[in-house]
Amino acid sequence: MTAGNRIDRGGVEARTEGDVEQDVFVRLHAREGEERGVEAALREVAGASREESGCLSFHTFRAVRDRRLFYIHSRWVDAGAFERHAELAHTVRFLERVDVLLDEPRNVTRTEMME
Repeated sequence: MTAGNRIDRGGVEARTEGDVEQDVFVRLHAREGEERGVEAALREVAGASREESGCLSFHTFRAVRDRRLFYIHSRWVDAGAFERHAELAHTVRFLERVDVLLDEPRNVTRTEMME
């Protein structure tokens, strides 16, 4: 192994999962009439999340056609940074606050860029 959790494979460096930037997509669908509550919770968690040392970016979105549908797209320096984010008080409060406002379970997808 070389520095940074990289494995040398025949002259080509391959990074381990923990060393790769993580893009995380979260899909939230509000119960009818709870859109403002979801929006307020997103605004609150966004500021605190952007201040985290491992956060590269944190953006929230609302669908144009379905105004009850929200997304978060966040980028983290590595998997560990996202895992630390998930345990912080502002994130835990957000999840507790927003989960009761949704009409289906939130969908979280952790990804890495292909190119």
